[in-house]
Amino acid sequence: MSLKKTLTIAGSDTSGGAGIQADLKTFQEHGTYGMNALTVIVTMDPENGWSHGIHPIPVDTLKAQLKTALSTNVDAIKTGMLPTVEIIETAAEAIDSSGLEKVVIDPVLVCKGEDQALFPENVEAMVKLLLPRALVVTPNLFEAGQLSGLGTLTTIDDMKRAAVKIHEAGAKNVVIKGGKQLQHEKAVDLFYDGSTYTLLESEKTATTYNHGAGCTFAAAVTANLANGLAVNESVLEAKKFVSAAIANGWKLNQYVGPVMHGAKNRFGAPEVTTSEV
Repeated sequence: MSLKKTLTIAGSDTSGGAGIQADLKTFQEHGTYGMNALTVIVTMDPENGWSHGIHPIPVDTLKAQLKTALSTNVDAIKTGMLPTVEIIETAAEAIDSSGLEKVVIDPVLVCKGEDQALFPENVEAMVKLLLPRALVVTPNLFEAGQLSGLGTLTTIDDMKRAAVKIHEAGAKNVVIKGGKQLQHEKAVDLFYDGSTYTLLESEKTATTYNHGAGCTFAAAVTANLANGLAVNESVLEAKKFVSAAIANGWKLNQYVGPVMHGAKNRFGAPEVTTSEV
């Protein structure tokens, strides 16, 4: 028996809902063999409102991890939280050395519950070094606004303009996740392949238990690509996967509730419709 091999270059969420924990759970649910190269450890302080602590991994340690994982000839790579410019540079070098086209960049700039970019100086490095290497990039509204230079995005037209800017920076395919900030009655994501805009819509779930949704979506795209799906199919199936995960999110403690990564395989997926705009 042989499994497709998926690698995440990302941070560790000590609470278990996002980061490499979400990625590895998602890879497993898609039948791929997940590996990780750890870039940072994120902790949460229960005595200070669950505030986040950021603890980067030494670059030499990251490079040793990447050497280990890439020696297995992985089939697809995703990136997550990359806390310093040097780590972004290291991830870009690893992508180049892998020779892979199946690369998903999840440009993590904030932690759930935070509303400011963790490392604003990283935006320029991501645009320069990661977008040109991305088969798919998966920003949320905030991240898309930062990467495109357009600032706050609130409408689908805003998302379309940002997608063009991000594509022009080198990303082959752009998925902007609408999230609750979008002025729309459905849960909407926008997929842009350089020529066509496609809306992916599902019913909104009235929940705050959505920790890890972004990481889970990007990891699902990565696993789908590794398993041989086309880009548009990978994105659509990832939308179904994360929609089910959000719909079945649950309370971890008084501060956070993660998505349920195994929900689609256990309970099925909500309907997702697509339309060109």
